[in-house]
Amino acid sequence: MTAQLGKLQRVDPRTIWKHEAHDFTPWLVENIEMLGELLGMELEVVEREADVGDFSVDILARDLGRDRLVVIENQLESTDHSHLGQLITYAAGLEASTVIWVSREFREEHRQALDWLNRGDGATTEYFGIVLELLQIDSSSPAVNLRLVASPNDWSRQSKRGPGIDEVSGKRSSYQEFFQLLIDELREKHHFTNAKAGQPQNWYSFSSGSRGFTYGMSFAQTGELRSELYVDLGDGVKNKAAFDALFSTKDAIEKEFGEPLRWERLDAKRACRIACYTTGSIEDSAEQQEQHRKWAVDRLLRFKKVFGPRLPALAKTALE
Repeated sequence: MTAQLGKLQRVDPRTIWKHEAHDFTPWLVENIEMLGELLGMELEVVEREADVGDFSVDILARDLGRDRLVVIENQLESTDHSHLGQLITYAAGLEASTVIWVSREFREEHRQALDWLNRGDGATTEYFGIVLELLQIDSSSPAVNLRLVASPNDWSRQSKRGPGIDEVSGKRSSYQEFFQLLIDELREKHHFTNAKAGQPQNWYSFSSGSRGFTYGMSFAQTGELRSELYVDLGDGVKNKAAFDALFSTKDAIEKEFGEPLRWERLDAKRACRIACYTTGSIEDSAEQQEQHRKWAVDRLLRFKKVFGPRLPALAKTALE
């Protein structure tokens, strides 16, 4: 019997999003994880229409795993010279490490321009070109497909193995190996993160899905391994208010979590954290490192389970 196959067709994005700034940009903000999944990054939106001189970037985000600013510019039309110039201006003005250009159609000269920027001697900014497609099978609802058409030369290798893993040595290499294994397990087994590349640093942050709140894992200088919920809404008063709101239900939270937590209000600093600790060092044996990873996975999953449902309301209140 012959299988019945549907017909795949492209849909004009403007049938869904009438206005680029008023419709598509808000949608992209709410679905920022789609970009993160494509690029293997943990992206968190910092601001919409962030000012850069007399201009404003569509979306300013942060790559949580590397703590780097990300500029995102989008178009519902074909790429043009004007937006290319704006992207470079935004990257320079904000000192962004990553630039993402989303468009319904990439002209070849603009794709080549991004490739040229990525090949620049001593280039420290990554440029990505992404085609926005709406696909439909017969009369089904349209589905978004994001297609990567331009990226740094070694990005494919980096996203699978970790950037510069061959060049990093010593303790930084040990950190990179530890976090590579950690994020691979969190991504593949638990769908906890979109991240793909471990970094040569003693910490890694993960999106909570609520702006201003991140889950973190780090080797503290005190010879301890720390798992945490980090609160930084960009304003000290808001941070303390959110922390206090969570602290008011401390007993219930710790009961759900299954162990006591350290409630670190950090009054001398802007941010706050709620954390748990265990003894551990990156210089421990391979067998101990495996136990450290198991501990980290378990605690991060607990943080997500316990705090995840509580954070959207706090984030919403902070934005009001």
